[in-house]
Amino acid sequence: MIAPDAPILVFDSGIGGLSVLAKIRRALPQAPIVYSADYAGLPYGEKSEIEVATRVCAFLGRLSERYRPRLVVIACNTASTIALTHARAVLGVPIVGTVPAIKPAAEQTHSGVIGLLGTKATIRQAYVDKLETEHAGGKTLLRYAAPDLVAAAEAKLRGEMPDPAIFATAIAGLANQPNGKRIDRIILGCTHFPLVRDELSKAAAEAGLDASLGFVDGSEGIARRVSYLTDDQPWPEQPVDGIFISTGPIEQIEPYRPALSRYNLTQIMSL
Repeated sequence: MIAPDAPILVFDSGIGGLSVLAKIRRALPQAPIVYSADYAGLPYGEKSEIEVATRVCAFLGRLSERYRPRLVVIACNTASTIALTHARAVLGVPIVGTVPAIKPAAEQTHSGVIGLLGTKATIRQAYVDKLETEHAGGKTLLRYAAPDLVAAAEAKLRGEMPDPAIFATAIAGLANQPNGKRIDRIILGCTHFPLVRDELSKAAAEAGLDASLGFVDGSEGIARRVSYLTDDQPWPEQPVDGIFISTGPIEQIEPYRPALSRYNLTQIMSL
């Protein structure tokens, strides 16, 4: 039997998973949440596959022992494409991963040209090649590594103003490739990136991309999957405050406290 207060554990290297948490909260407002961020390991996109797999499995193992979650969401594209299989092998709970939303983007495109923004680690993964082969046959998928968007999203959540040049560079990295001007769907292949969707949209308009350009991410699909896997499970009668737990010094989390409170993450601690 699953206890009503058993939480959903949402994991990311930083605060990018908040874009996923927002959709989970909307679908399951009563769900207890533990959000975990591995700030001591940020950024994952610059690490080797072995480093990422080792960190993710070790961190999730410790958190699962402490909080006994009903389900784990790896709300990080890099961690999912590298470590999802390993984590499922060592943890005894259902795990929902996050992968680039190539399938919905391929279904939505009219021009047949799709852009993918991600970290360096994500866009080079064989798993992304597999998704392209399975879901984007006959389409053109242009990839660009935009790791600076991670820091820009983190800065925005701290209440700072990111440099607009970061967004312009990311869009140009796609638009300046052959057929890049025909892109009508851009996949946000890192959960940090939807947090700066407005800034990317402005940069795309300034770069002269099609006015019908749309951005696609996998958060809605993740929320549906979480709802399906927890269907008929008991929940608390009233919503409860969420927990935010991070590796590294607790002081580095303080600038994020106002943003975290908007996601009902009020209990902040370090692991």
